[in-house]
Amino acid sequence: MSVETLERILAEHPFFEGLEKAHLDTLVGCAMNVTFDAGQFLFRAGQPAEGFYLVRHGRVAVESVAPGRGSLTIETVTQGDVLGWSWLFPPYRWHFDARATSFVRAFVLDGTCLRGKCERDADLGFTLMRRFAGVVVQRLEATQMQLMDLYGDGRRG
Repeated sequence: MSVETLERILAEHPFFEGLEKAHLDTLVGCAMNVTFDAGQFLFRAGQPAEGFYLVRHGRVAVESVAPGRGSLTIETVTQGDVLGWSWLFPPYRWHFDARATSFVRAFVLDGTCLRGKCERDADLGFTLMRRFAGVVVQRLEATQMQLMDLYGDGRRG
């Protein structure tokens, strides 16, 4: 029987695939296991962005409020996905809402802890920035698709 360690679980998460062991060891000190029930918000737009999430189980809707239309799901993240990049960029406020649509198990990595470690280790900072750039691009592409649906001419192929 193998013992689940935080180091092993983080190393096996797709977001950290290929990350140097020294960097993984650094990240472990900033990680904490969390759970959310269906309907519970992980975070809300405008609130302080205090970290990011590695989803281990469940589904989370990334949402934005469209004036006159209510909440709009931009993207749904699931097991193996990363959620949240606002902790990395001042003023460290969430840009979207994130709501559990099922029971969710995740790790949250503390943004203040990580920013401090990245300041002391430029290689770690660059590595994380490069990985999060992909997350930002993915979120922008998902937002663009939703805007095309919302404001398009109504024709569907």
